[in-house]
Amino acid sequence: MANFSKPSVPRFSVDVYQNEYLPEGGREVNAIVTVTSTGGGTLAGATAAPRPAGPDAGAAVALMVDCSGSMDYPPTKMRNARDATAAAVDTLRDGVHFAVIGGTHVAKEVYPGGGRLAVADAGTREQAKQALRRLSAGGGTAIGTWLRLADRLLSSADVAIRHGILLTDGRNEHESPEDLKAALDACAGRFTCDARGVGTDWEVKEVTSIASALLGTADIVADPAGLAADFTRMMETAMGKEVADVALRVWTPVGTTIKFVKQVAPTVEELTGRRTEAGPRAGDYPTGSWGDESRDYHVCVEVPAAGLGQEMLAARVSLVVPQPDGSAQNLGAQGLVRAVWTDDMTASTSINPQVAHYTGQAELAQAIQEGLDLRKAGDIDGATAKLGRAVQLAGASGNADTAKLLAKVVDVVDAATGTVRLKAKVAEADETTLETRSTKTVRVKK
Repeated sequence: MANFSKPSVPRFSVDVYQNEYLPEGGREVNAIVTVTSTGGGTLAGATAAPRPAGPDAGAAVALMVDCSGSMDYPPTKMRNARDATAAAVDTLRDGVHFAVIGGTHVAKEVYPGGGRLAVADAGTREQAKQALRRLSAGGGTAIGTWLRLADRLLSSADVAIRHGILLTDGRNEHESPEDLKAALDACAGRFTCDARGVGTDWEVKEVTSIASALLGTADIVADPAGLAADFTRMMETAMGKEVADVALRVWTPVGTTIKFVKQVAPTVEELTGRRTEAGPRAGDYPTGSWGDESRDYHVCVEVPAAGLGQEMLAARVSLVVPQPDGSAQNLGAQGLVRAVWTDDMTASTSINPQVAHYTGQAELAQAIQEGLDLRKAGDIDGATAKLGRAVQLAGASGNADTAKLLAKVVDVVDAATGTVRLKAKVAEADETTLETRSTKTVRVKK
């Protein structure tokens, strides 16, 4: 049983990496914004006073376990899922609110029941593990119902951090895609959720869409025996979150428009369409919950044309936490994106290394996804071209993990030129792993 002490509240910092110089007539400004929170204790090993047990504990977690009929094939899958959930329960910090949900074509409260959450201590952890032993497989899959029940339970706790962990092994066959999307829309911004697919019979785009909409992580656990270790890591990370609902606030001056805002590390995540207005010429982009960690964002803005020698503030980036009354708490960190017009061709044509790196990483993710879609559609030439470009980008950027995954799907003739041949036979687990992890990026060497 893990009894985590409460980390101290993290401090945020913002660093901006860009080439601010534009040629005459130039209008597009690109910047990589690195957001870092330190002092939360999840990575730094900081020690602090224990978090008190009870209703002011600050976090609530819902564990959603697939109990559909396919979880019995092979029977070890259900057993491993029970063991993994038990390991996650053991990792709960004293005082954290929690519940376990069994998911089929309906959502069932496994523990504690009665439409409520338990508060973690030695006794409730043991009771939850006893309840898990009674879980059996049978029925269909309707993930939207699991998420809606998790939302109802999590919202009953007066806490800052609300988090879900979802495990599935199959396709969402017992509700329409529209029903799942409606559930995700209803839950977005209310809790974060990590999603895992076990085995290879689940739909990658379903699992990744859940994690994307709910600002969590997605991954494959191809071998069910690896579930316990993965669940423990996920819960440890969740227990380290200290600040919820952090938004990247981007302010731009008159005449400037935002072309896009996306997270580019540790994964590529498009945020542009999630903007909420935050006063004159400012918008908030959600980033979810934070512990002790660092993430990178690519901000691209279009500024009005200006003459040589002129300069302007193209954007101001800060961090805020929206408050119930509609106001926002500023976390005290900001970065400035600048534009300077020059006739120095060397200065204005130089691409910032961070911008170049992450532009390539975003293209890499897209090339993999498009290449695998073309492969499934039987377009061999198209798939070969896209996956070859992915191999080239992975090699050039030093993304060794992605390069290894690609090498299980294609035979690499020449990585530098992106010359590849599609493998005649590809293990389903290898293709699914590549698709699931296609958006994972490698940090630029600053």
